[in-house]
This record gives sequence, structure tokens and C-alpha cells, in this order.
Amino acid sequence: MRPLVAVVGNNDLNPGDARDVTAEALGRALVDAGCRVTSGGQNGVMAAASRGARSSAAYREGDVLAFVPGMGHSEANPDVDIVIPTGIGYARNSIVALSHAVIAVGGGAGTLSEMAYAWQYDRLLISMRVGPGWSERLADQRLDERMRFPAIPDDCAHGASTAEEAVSILLEKLPVYLPGIFG
Repeated sequence: MRPLVAVVGNNDLNPGDARDVTAEALGRALVDAGCRVTSGGQNGVMAAASRGARSSAAYREGDVLAFVPGMGHSEANPDVDIVIPTGIGYARNSIVALSHAVIAVGGGAGTLSEMAYAWQYDRLLISMRVGPGWSERLADQRLDERMRFPAIPDDCAHGASTAEEAVSILLEKLPVYLPGIFG
């Protein structure tokens, strides 16, 4: 099985913004590591992660999936392979967060909701220390006090500063959160 890893964050970024650069590096590094990239499929962080995924030497058709808020395939950025029109607006954030893991890059209220859903769904949550945005604010923090995994004493929005560090955390911790994911 190839893990589905959601990359979530700002929808409105300028090219060259640190969050844009980080998301593109994440997309590439995730596909290099044998993962598929999911997102809300639109602009900003979502487009950068999609672009990065397609630039990987390991890229295969179908590696980039998007759950768009409306009913149109045209809502997705041009680097998405598989567009899933949800027709449910922002509620699609709940579907995005059902990926095997969620990596947040910056982000506003929409990203915060995806992070909260990932936490509620007991998904591995990685929070990039790049901002401004919720990922930077919540890096290495618990989203609430409940014990999601008593066997994981450091359960939190695992902070990472680079794409390589995020993928290292993913490869180390995902089998603990979802046993058998790489089996």
C-alpha cells in the first residue's frame, strides 16, 4: 500500500513564498518516499505540493489526488491527476483529513479545521515550522488533552522545519499510528 499524505495550507500564496517553496519540496519528497499526495486541489500550498509531486523522478500517473469543494473538475490545479469533486464546500476538509497522514504548511481557518479533523481521526499530524499560519503556531503542540495513543507519549502536531525532516517523521511514525500501512 502506498500511503496517502495530505498537504494542507494557504490557498493564496505568491510564488517564492517560503510556504510555497516548502509545499513544493514536500510534494516531491513524499512521492520520492513512495507516497501519494492528496489535497484540496486548488491554489497556493495545494498547487505547490501537486507541482512538486509531479516533478519527482519517482512520479507515476495517479500520485496526485484532489478533493475539490465544488462539483467541477476544473476547480483543481493543473498538476492534479485524479480530481474528486465533492460538492460539499469546506466540509471537504473532513475528507482531506482522512488521508493516512496530514502535513500542514502555514494556513488559516481552513487549514486549522483540517488539522483538527486529522487530530480527531487519529491521523499522524505533521506541522511545518514555516509561516505565518497555524502550522507554525501548533508545531510540537497537542491539539487537546485527550490521549489519542497512550503508547505514543510524544503524540502531538509533530513539528518539522524541512521537507526532509517531515518525511523522516512520517516514515518513522506512520507505522505506529496506522500499523500495517507499509505492509
